[in-house]
Amino acid sequence: MDPASQDINLNSPNKGNSMDPSDNMADDQAEGAAANSAHPLPPGLTEEEAEELRLELTKVEEEINTLRQVLSAKERHASELKRKLGLSPLNELKQNITKSWQDVQTSQAYVRTTEKLGEWNERVTGSDLYLSASATLDDITHSEAYKKTQETLSEAGQKTSAALNTLGTAISRRLGDMRNSPTFKSFEDKVGNLKHKVVGPRGNGDAVSSPTDTTPTHENPPF
Repeated sequence: MDPASQDINLNSPNKGNSMDPSDNMADDQAEGAAANSAHPLPPGLTEEEAEELRLELTKVEEEINTLRQVLSAKERHASELKRKLGLSPLNELKQNITKSWQDVQTSQAYVRTTEKLGEWNERVTGSDLYLSASATLDDITHSEAYKKTQETLSEAGQKTSAALNTLGTAISRRLGDMRNSPTFKSFEDKVGNLKHKVVGPRGNGDAVSSPTDTTPTHENPPF
């Protein structure tokens, strides 16, 4: 570079911008050496191989960022489609739960667990202890003592029900007899007469009659 063409004005904004390219290469080499000193290469890995791996890593990271952007755009588009279809978050949650349960039922762990439980059930029901207990229970239910006990309990329930019905009928009959008795009627007449004396005739001039519509006489005084 011609030294005459360089800007030697200290106040110029371009000062320091005119540099030799060899200086830039020296700076890059210095930065690379510093990076290598900070992160030494693993044993058996050359600088050329490390550089290729760095370039491949950069490319993969760029692809990951691109895929993330695409995925985000697809998710927004899916949300818009669901909104237009009227799929609420609750319906979506129900569908997810149903699908998850179906996935669980078809999973290998669930199938193996179901098969294991079936095997255990067969072993238990086929064991001598279970068969003996079942036979003993059948013998008890078909025994004469069990049948007699069941019949006795049934007869006791029927007798108790009949006794309660008889008691209710007797009480109803007794109350009817008391209401139709002369003593109860006399008491009812006295109460009616007392009400007639206390209330007196109504505003329209009609007197309040007693429940039995009788007039007190000397033979049947109010008290």
